[in-house]
Amino acid sequence: MNIVLGFLSIVITFSLVLIFEKLFNKEGLFVWISIAVIIANIIVCKNIDILSFTTTLGNVLFASVFLATDIMNEKYGMKESRKAILMGVCAEIVFLISTQMALKFIPSTADMVHTSMETLFSINLRVSIASITMFMLSNLFDVHLYEMIKKKFPKHLWLRNNVSTIVCNCLENYFFHFFAFIGIYSVGTIIEIATVVSVVEIVIAIMDTPFLYLAKYKSQEPKKATN
Repeated sequence: MNIVLGFLSIVITFSLVLIFEKLFNKEGLFVWISIAVIIANIIVCKNIDILSFTTTLGNVLFASVFLATDIMNEKYGMKESRKAILMGVCAEIVFLISTQMALKFIPSTADMVHTSMETLFSINLRVSIASITMFMLSNLFDVHLYEMIKKKFPKHLWLRNNVSTIVCNCLENYFFHFFAFIGIYSVGTIIEIATVVSVVEIVIAIMDTPFLYLAKYKSQEPKKATN
């Protein structure tokens, strides 16, 4: 069941990225990246099993950020991609500050959600810093690597998309898990967790390639002449 839901999640999420870009152009991608970052940081708290391996939710939404920045880079330029990433970082920081402030308020005796909010939004400072830092660095590196490959192999869209996304996703996973969990888990456990997550994200990254082609070549369709 999780495999079917995972496939549907990939198709629906990546399709939504294209819809946002189609309706609102680059502004739609700015909005999408901020939304994806916030929601991913909530649902990433949930663990699921896929083929007997444990991973977290949120991988598809995080991957959609790479798709969005690749579309941005392809159609609007590297400068706009960097701006979108920084907006996503700011959205993540605002989300963290807002949720931590909400937890500080003393709940009413009639309140029924504070305990659940504590469970969901209580953070480990080191994990949060690692998450924000690696999100920013990996996506900025993705933008630059994508542009480098584009200049060297301008006709190979699939190459720059897959290489930049897979390399940056894997680097983000390993560095994040080491920074966040060293001293909490053994090195072997950290490597195992990061490897499983990386394999999942490599599969997701490969599946986003058709959506990047759709985003690029749909915009190049000739417009009908008007009288």
